[in-house]
Amino acid sequence: MTSFEEVPGRDKRLFTPGPITTSPTVKQAMLRDVGSRDTEFIATVRDIRRRLVAVGEASEDEYTCILMQGSGTCGLESVVASTIPPDGKLLVAVNGAYGQRVVTMTRMLGIAVEALEFAEDQPIDPAAVADTLAADGAITHVCVTHCETTTGIMNPLQAIGEVVAEAGKVFFVDAMSCFGAVRTNLADCRVDYLVSSANKCIQGLPGFSFILAKLASLKATGGWARSLTMDLLAQYEGLEANGQFRFTPPTSSLLAFHQALLELEAEGGVAARARRYEENFRVLTEGMTAMGFRPYLKPEHMGHIITTFHYPDDPAFDFEQFYHRLSDRGYVIYPGKLTQAACFRIGNIGHIFAADVRALLGAIRQTVCDMNITTLKTTPSQ
Repeated sequence: MTSFEEVPGRDKRLFTPGPITTSPTVKQAMLRDVGSRDTEFIATVRDIRRRLVAVGEASEDEYTCILMQGSGTCGLESVVASTIPPDGKLLVAVNGAYGQRVVTMTRMLGIAVEALEFAEDQPIDPAAVADTLAADGAITHVCVTHCETTTGIMNPLQAIGEVVAEAGKVFFVDAMSCFGAVRTNLADCRVDYLVSSANKCIQGLPGFSFILAKLASLKATGGWARSLTMDLLAQYEGLEANGQFRFTPPTSSLLAFHQALLELEAEGGVAARARRYEENFRVLTEGMTAMGFRPYLKPEHMGHIITTFHYPDDPAFDFEQFYHRLSDRGYVIYPGKLTQAACFRIGNIGHIFAADVRALLGAIRQTVCDMNITTLKTTPSQ
């Protein structure tokens, strides 16, 4: 059989939480050289910032968008390093590896931090957050991951935001995996800072993250930054002053992202993109469970961004072999990141459609047959 790699000019389908499969027109938008001080490029950056605030259903009088070079984690670290005062303390509600990453970066920055930990298969409980805030008056900021990519679990953002606001704390949201495909009204959710990345649900390419910040909160942070390059307030002031980044911006990624934002709007906005991803999720979970794969999360806790499955209970199953055989067929999935269970993950996001998911399921059936995993069913009608 000819392997996928032997077919020239074809991209693999990425069933991951990012980077993701992008449209041909997003890729094409990168194929230009532009200067970072060029008036056209500055206008593009301005329009990106405006459109992202609108995706958050917010007013530019109350919120702004700051673009930050680097991965999504760089965006998270810019908020942690810039917006917590010297005597501040961060509470991180953790139910997966990405919440734990924020705890780690906060400790490394020398900032006081407390982790409020939940099981990886359970959503964060707003009442427990409220109790912790009531018990520890030193806490000034609270961080939560909206969609915890470790499992795909969705945390109750608005309910947590209301608890944080009632306690008078600053609310910081990691919305890396879901912003653009899960409706998020920044004001209603009482968000002070929300971070996401170019290469997720808006379907751009890697190169930068973005922070949606409440202006009143941001402007109160002068002198708190612990990093030159990740100084969030300074980045905002530079963009406001002349439309330029303080340091060299990822021009090609920004051009591609602007095209991706136009395509989000053309698709029908967040609601329409969510419907497509929800259909991908439905086709995937029905097909996988029909084969005998077991989802890790209970149905009521599952989101439509990424789906986690247990390894099949079969001695013939080896994830590395499973992964590479699928990759050879042109389909890329994601390894697990759980601490308590052997699982793998399949993303439902990106420029993929139900037909692509059905093709993935066909490749999985064939791979299961090739690996002689007899505990799974491989006939589509089953």
